[in-house]
Amino acid sequence: MLLQKPSPSAAGSTRRGYLARLTVISTLGGLLFGYDTGVISGALLYMNDSLNMTAVEEATVVSALLFPGAAVGALAGGRMADKLGRRGSLLVCALLFLAGAIGCAIAPNVTFMVAARIILGLGVGAAAVTCPLYLAEMAPAHLRGRMVTINELMIVTGQMLAFAINALLDALIHDTEVWRTMLGIASLPALALLAGMLMLPESPRWYAIRGRLEDSRRVLAMSRTPEQAAAEFEEIARTARTAKEERGHAWRGLKNNPWMRRLLWIGIGLATVQQATGINTVNYYAPTILEKSGLGVSASLVATIGVGVTSVLMTILGIWLLGFVGRRKMLVIGFSGVVGSQALLAIVFLLPQSDLASYIILAAMMLFVAFVQCFIGTCVWLLLSEMFPLAIRGFAMGIAVFALWTVNAAISFLFPIVVNALGSTGTFGLFVLVNVASLAFVAKFVPETKGHSLEDLEAHFRDGAVPARVSA
Repeated sequence: MLLQKPSPSAAGSTRRGYLARLTVISTLGGLLFGYDTGVISGALLYMNDSLNMTAVEEATVVSALLFPGAAVGALAGGRMADKLGRRGSLLVCALLFLAGAIGCAIAPNVTFMVAARIILGLGVGAAAVTCPLYLAEMAPAHLRGRMVTINELMIVTGQMLAFAINALLDALIHDTEVWRTMLGIASLPALALLAGMLMLPESPRWYAIRGRLEDSRRVLAMSRTPEQAAAEFEEIARTARTAKEERGHAWRGLKNNPWMRRLLWIGIGLATVQQATGINTVNYYAPTILEKSGLGVSASLVATIGVGVTSVLMTILGIWLLGFVGRRKMLVIGFSGVVGSQALLAIVFLLPQSDLASYIILAAMMLFVAFVQCFIGTCVWLLLSEMFPLAIRGFAMGIAVFALWTVNAAISFLFPIVVNALGSTGTFGLFVLVNVASLAFVAKFVPETKGHSLEDLEAHFRDGAVPARVSA
């Protein structure tokens, strides 16, 4: 009997299933990113009893994951993604996540904990660069926005799981050592990422710039129709020929090409303004803020779950909106909402301390988180994965994400100090002024990337014709 070719509908279903598996597996790095940055907020409430930390040691434990950990991881991750490939880099990230989670769980003292958090941070920073790159380069142009922003969904899902697991373990395990379990759970998705990435292919664009064109063609055929794969392969091969001449000379390319420098500065600016929203002050310190406003430890941990649920739901809404709304418009709406919600947050901190005041503060936090996650969080990582040219994509992404984690670490470290000096109202009033400046930056400098292939965008930027509108 002759074997029949699969029907077009069956072949389409197979391609969609393959892209879904690829997205879920590769974004486990985002899940770990979210969990490892979120879990510390609850673990800190118990860690002090075991490790007898001073205020400076507590700040160091929180910020060590961010700087030097994630900041250095981003720089190294960008170069590693170019050298080892996007898939190879994610395999290294999985090993770092695993070693860091185990190290945090068994830490006998503050020094060991800080070292383990730095290892985790290296994985977080490298994954923050590599996951969006891998997804952007694997996705068909019309699905790129949705696929890349699933990574942001996984980040906030990881944070929500961290908040929920912290509260659950607090209720089930009445032991001051419960923080070890909170931190050690991260080893499970790390193992899943390691196993899953062993089954996935390398990016077709990385293959192309390495001259492995048949491998590039083969990977494209796994998720495109024959016609789509052929057309996209021609675009990739043409761009790769130019990129091969520039590859390995990233600094020289930046020096000789003003359009590359402009994109890098815009990318650094985007990374900076995303963190300047102050979103991670809520992610890291929400239970502490609520406890100081009048709630008990357990009530603060449970209430913080509301912040995590808001992040997840609004990220899902943001992913849906990206199918219809341009990146620039999303960012303008987001920063406008952040300015308004932080002004409200500054005002509600003036209320007298009580349970009611605590829940009003929580509601204002959730409104702020909603604007950040729906309109800003979904867009910034997507834009960073789209806007850089192939020759310096990993390198430039690494520089931008290094800036992101450096600003994140600085804000996270300084937040308790600034609150102590200015009070909560003064601190969030300061954030209002910062985000007005961020809104002006976005409106003036950020290009529109929706509806364009990566190769089409590179051609536009190279010619100086920066897209300002969504492609029809």
